[in-house]
Amino acid sequence: MPDSGDVQQVKASNPGDSQVRVYAVQPRENAQPDEIVDGFLEAMTSDDPGFATARKYLTNQAARAWKPEQSITVLTTAPDREQADRLADAENEGRSYPIRGRQIATVDARHAYQPRNPAEYKDFIHVVQQPAADGKGREWRIDHLPSGLVLSEADFQRNYRSVNTYYFASGEDWVVADPVYIRQRQDPVTRMDPVTQTVKALLEGPTNWLKPAVDSRFPSGTELKEGVTTLATDDQSTLKVPLNAKADRVGGEVCRRMAAQLLFTLGDLTSVRVEQVELQRGSDGGRLCVLSKAQAEEFAPVRDSGLAENPFFVDEHGSLKTLPVGGKEDAEADVSPGPFGKGATPLRSVAVDRDESRAAGVGKDGRELRVASILTDHELRPALVTSTAARPDDRLSAPSWDGRGDLWVADRNPVKPRLWMVPDGEGTPVEVRAPWLTDGARVQSLRVSADGVRMALVLKEKDGSTALKIGRVERAADGAGATVSVADLQPVAPRMEAVTAVSWAGPSRLVVVGKEAGGVQQVRYVQTDGATSATSVLPGLNGVTAVAAPNDDKAPVVADSGNDGIVRLMPGANWQRLVKIAGSSPVYPG
Repeated sequence: MPDSGDVQQVKASNPGDSQVRVYAVQPRENAQPDEIVDGFLEAMTSDDPGFATARKYLTNQAARAWKPEQSITVLTTAPDREQADRLADAENEGRSYPIRGRQIATVDARHAYQPRNPAEYKDFIHVVQQPAADGKGREWRIDHLPSGLVLSEADFQRNYRSVNTYYFASGEDWVVADPVYIRQRQDPVTRMDPVTQTVKALLEGPTNWLKPAVDSRFPSGTELKEGVTTLATDDQSTLKVPLNAKADRVGGEVCRRMAAQLLFTLGDLTSVRVEQVELQRGSDGGRLCVLSKAQAEEFAPVRDSGLAENPFFVDEHGSLKTLPVGGKEDAEADVSPGPFGKGATPLRSVAVDRDESRAAGVGKDGRELRVASILTDHELRPALVTSTAARPDDRLSAPSWDGRGDLWVADRNPVKPRLWMVPDGEGTPVEVRAPWLTDGARVQSLRVSADGVRMALVLKEKDGSTALKIGRVERAADGAGATVSVADLQPVAPRMEAVTAVSWAGPSRLVVVGKEAGGVQQVRYVQTDGATSATSVLPGLNGVTAVAAPNDDKAPVVADSGNDGIVRLMPGANWQRLVKIAGSSPVYPG
């Protein structure tokens, strides 16, 4: 260690450089059935090109039929291989080995992660004797195995990483994130590096769940030029992407949007810095179009203004205040302009639109939803939505704005629970089609993504339990006018038995407050596809009733803690009390 000189800041090395790698070992001569099964299960976790070594544990027919790229079954731990029941297969002297585990997720052929409630996983591997390769004697090989890959959660996280592919919201000119999983290093099947895998995943189109609500600007059938397995930037940080002939005739504006999809998608890869994309024709390699990262920003659902986002909250008197997140601990809150800041009507909850020009507030008794300017002192307008429920907690939820300027709120009335959307925050409220609001289920809280395509919902079931789901927002026009629905709800945090609050924290990430069975309350990041990691848990905080996160990482996470009041979490620090006065409903725009 140096004993003199100034302290200097240095950048940490890439954590991926020190990742553990598993190298497959081929079966030894005269290996016993137990060794064959164990060796194959281990070889499945490797990066061996083509899974060639893993296939050496299989019979020729099984090796040809096995398609590891079709699906992944994710277990909590490595599959538990039990002893074979020899009596069950005595006729042909084969061995059948049961394998078990606790399944927590699957990944399909489109690389989409699907969490599930932990459930018992059961399958088996069957081995038989076949003539040895040299024609002398016989050797054990696997002739039946589970489809795809079967990996522990640790092996899955070691081998795969999440990236956001981007598509355009249907009928709109902004992009929507669609998370998928690619290999951390070279893909064993395609031999593609991570950048090329990511581009290939984008060209394959959106995941089945998001497909009804988004469009790709790439013509149907567009793929990378045949034989391309590596894509690298030049000294100008330009990535040249050669496409097949399907894209040869695209026009300039369509091509710009194709390039924008690529730029947003590649922005998630920390291993490569892409400042612009050049798309090339498959027929002659000529240039189709070039788009820079700055030019692609026009297609973002939330424009980067360069300024930190401002959070808001409701003080103990029901007035709207602005939080000074960059100030010192126990700072003074700023009064928000407009009727809500002056306390014209005491508020229970609030939401501020993405432009920070209007606020939507639910009154103290939870009965009425109103919208008011937060820039001028205009007169307070009449209520847009009203609830007739008997109890305040059964009335209106906290509202939420999407990036289109539409306003959303749920009526939690147990007699008739409903979901409402107010076009542009001032039009005639539209009742949202939500067929899943049956049999006692109610929306406890909701948050709509900036792109307006996805909705995070905390649902309260008939038995009193709460669960976090994500729904797809679909808009259509019929003879009676526009219809809006929230469809195909998917679990996001199935291992959490009680969810208290949720907030969007970027294009495909949520901050969730809840607890797992037998555990304590946690505040953690969760991907919208339900994937989590051990590093996603935030520092402990008790009694959290509300949480708010910025769209980017320029501002802290803010929460309402019953013990400490309104608190913030800066990167690399612990929770700090933000303001002296009591308050609730902390929110960022959205």
